[in-house]
Amino acid sequence: MANKSGKIRTIIIIYWVLLLYIIAALVWWYVALSRQNEQMTAYKIQELQTTDIRYREQYKKIMNENKRKSAQYFGEGAIFFLLISAGAIFLFRAVKNQLKITTQQQNFMMAITHELKTPIAVTKLNLETLQKRKLETSQQEKLINNTLQEANRMNALCNNLLLSSQMESAAYQKVSEQIYINKLLGDCIRDFSVRYPSRNIVFTPNDDITITGDVFLLQMAFNNLIENALKYSPKDSAIKVVLANKENHCQIGITDEGNGIPDEDKLKIFEKFYRIGSDATQKSKGTGLGLFLVKRIVDAHKGVVYVKDNQPKGSMFTIQLPLMS
Repeated sequence: MANKSGKIRTIIIIYWVLLLYIIAALVWWYVALSRQNEQMTAYKIQELQTTDIRYREQYKKIMNENKRKSAQYFGEGAIFFLLISAGAIFLFRAVKNQLKITTQQQNFMMAITHELKTPIAVTKLNLETLQKRKLETSQQEKLINNTLQEANRMNALCNNLLLSSQMESAAYQKVSEQIYINKLLGDCIRDFSVRYPSRNIVFTPNDDITITGDVFLLQMAFNNLIENALKYSPKDSAIKVVLANKENHCQIGITDEGNGIPDEDKLKIFEKFYRIGSDATQKSKGTGLGLFLVKRIVDAHKGVVYVKDNQPKGSMFTIQLPLMS
């Protein structure tokens, strides 16, 4: 990484040196032409005969030509300077964005590799243990449940990757059907309660709320938010999921008691591959796709999603979806 940063720094330095050289050459070109114009004007004036009756007329003509050429050189120089500046800014931003995307993709590849290797290694170890050792029934069930949890992790990760690719290429065909949002949320929470029996997930339901949408997409959005809440909050804290019926929309709030999200990151977290740069989050598992998919899914359902601070600590993610008309 240090070697790569040094190369990028060298490229940036070369870029700015070349840009300054071009601007300096442009200024030198303007100064040289201006001097040449002044010299030609002085030479033409010297050639005039003061006794000539057309002296004033010719002098005025020479000076007008001098002003015209000066304006021409200045105008051409200004246009070239603006074009060079605009091109330089555009190129710099394009390269900077490309470097940012490349870095994000590299971080994503490292994260995805880690995310896949861990459950594969755990699954392999559990199966080898079951194969080589005679264990009690309780121990066997514990290993099998642990293996299923890791398989569910890999399945969720594959779903995120596939859906992200499909939504970006507009290949996913959204299904619209009547959804009882209370039941859908209840099913998601029951799944997490089975996967994480030691965690406390408190659900405040609200009956008779129906919306129109895609069950698979909304289930993935809710799962990603609940998964994040479990991941980034203490194991002895509660995760609260509240479903409320507002005037023209339903509101789903998912609250945790973790470290919270800095204000400058509250909008960026919904960008693809973006992860908060604190030590706690960088060491935790994740690919930077979860919240990106949540935003895309909610947008596809004509809803809104946002995050704000929970009091006294933690974060509260809120999804608002239009009610079924």
